[in-house]
Amino acid sequence: MTVSLRAHHLLCLTTFLGKGYTPAFVANYNRIVRRLNAGEPVRLVSGPDDLCRPMLAEPSCHCRNESVRLRDERAAADVGKVLGIDLEAAENLILNAGRLFDLRRAFASGSIRTACSGCEWHALCTEIAQNGFRGCRLAPPD
Repeated sequence: MTVSLRAHHLLCLTTFLGKGYTPAFVANYNRIVRRLNAGEPVRLVSGPDDLCRPMLAEPSCHCRNESVRLRDERAAADVGKVLGIDLEAAENLILNAGRLFDLRRAFASGSIRTACSGCEWHALCTEIAQNGFRGCRLAPPD
């Protein structure tokens, strides 16, 4: 199996502490993090992904908005540079400890946060990065 993720969720995963839009969203997010921590690969998708699934029926769902698609484009460019890969061509991307370390270092420096502009979680994620990502749930093996 693979976890389908849109590009900007690669950023969101670096700071996930267990907070989210709804209890169903958080429960789903925790399941996905457990799968990634177990070494399951990521398949990048355009549009709603496995994290979006619990939100798709909500009237306020933003997962199909153009602004989110643009967020994905920005994240793909930034994350691809950090990881040294073309995310659009990547298949079965493994988020191992080394890649997560590189993403978190770049996230903390602000160099991969152009996609975060205007996000309602921006302040929380900034605080998490400033606290050294303590308590974050994504912690894959080497």
